[in-house]
Amino acid sequence: MATPQWRVPWSVDDPGDDAKDDTALPPGYDQARLHLQRIATHVLARARHAANGRFGLRATADGIASPLFGVNEEVLRVAGNVLIRERQDRDGAHTDTLTITGRSLDDLARFAGVDLGAELSVGHDTPPLGDRTSPVDLDPGAAETVLGWLGVGTVALDRLLADTKTPSVIQLWPEHFDVAVDVAAATSRVNLGASPGDSCHAGPYLYVAPWDAERPGDPDYWNAPFGSILGRDDLLMTPEPTDAAVAFLHQGLDLLG
Repeated sequence: MATPQWRVPWSVDDPGDDAKDDTALPPGYDQARLHLQRIATHVLARARHAANGRFGLRATADGIASPLFGVNEEVLRVAGNVLIRERQDRDGAHTDTLTITGRSLDDLARFAGVDLGAELSVGHDTPPLGDRTSPVDLDPGAAETVLGWLGVGTVALDRLLADTKTPSVIQLWPEHFDVAVDVAAATSRVNLGASPGDSCHAGPYLYVAPWDAERPGDPDYWNAPFGSILGRDDLLMTPEPTDAAVAFLHQGLDLLG
């Protein structure tokens, strides 16, 4: 079976001796991650929540998106540095776009038809609205890396689904800005996911997080307070990072029975 596309993690300007390893996260990565989480929460998730009380999102090939919602069968998407609004009405299908960089959160909300004054909570770590009027300084390269990681996590989870029992739905959760699914384990359930970074681990990582306290098998695997993590840097050391991502998640399932 062909391995899904993994975004090449390094670039070589000169194929000779001066080839430069470029696996490090780009400058502005953390800022881009926070900007994207804020937009995901207060534009995409807020719009879906106003329509049906739900706020789960999805990772896409080049960004994040809401599921279909509302009477106009609307979808809001972030693709790189662009906010996209797709909808249907009696006049037909419509798509509008707005470049994110240089626009304020107020601008983005107005474009999406979102009321930032409405009460919204996506959990106890809901990101604050912050300054609604200042332009968003979203670096396109850093945003691509953040969004690409969420896409890689979704590919790995998709490849694992056939080997899981009673999986939920793979969703991108605005509160922690991670893509995740929960599946059955021997005695409880377990969360499997990919995070672009947080207070637990500064950079992007995969995780296996059992719902109960059982940590059977290899103690070296269980390297985090909530379960196990594998960082992006470790994945990029492997010949086939997507295969390694699936293998890491599968190992956790195997240990949990």
